Amino acid sequence: MPSPMTTEQIFPVIGQYQSSTNADQKITVMLDEQNKGFVWIDGLPEGRIKGVMKKAPATYKIPAQKTAEGNDVREGTLIYDKDSKVVTLMLGRPFNDADPASVFASTTEEAAATEMPVTKTKSNKTKTKVKKVTPPFVFTGTKVEQVTATNQQ
Repeated sequence: MPSPMTTEQIFPVIGQYQSSTNADQKITVMLDEQNKGFVWIDGLPEGRIKGVMKKAPATYKIPAQKTAEGNDVREGTLIYDKDSKVVTLMLGRPFNDADPASVFASTTEEAAATEMPVTKTKSNKTKTKVKKVTPPFVFTGTKVEQVTATNQQ
């Protein structure tokens, strides 16, 4: 008789992740107590944010939200690759239901559009404002394995 599946096997995204680019940055993903379709993500600069499961077991939509600290969080995507044990999270691009991984593909158009001049004309005066587009926040990290001590003699 096979042993029953653990919560971590059913929801492989649960755990702690170490950033692959910044050794000081870690995030923790945990299940919501009342609804297993939601996860909470701790450790981001914005504070604790909520993710909604879209495709089991490891694709989550981050809805636009306001954290308990009062920070605005832009819509985003979290995808966990259970084979490589890597989580990728992006805030600032809308979730794509048809192809969630497509939001991680960088485009040259986006780099060119980071500063768009906006011209306003009023009477004889012309004002040009540069509208700054905030780049998306990206976190890529590897799962920190929980090692249990064994008594060896």
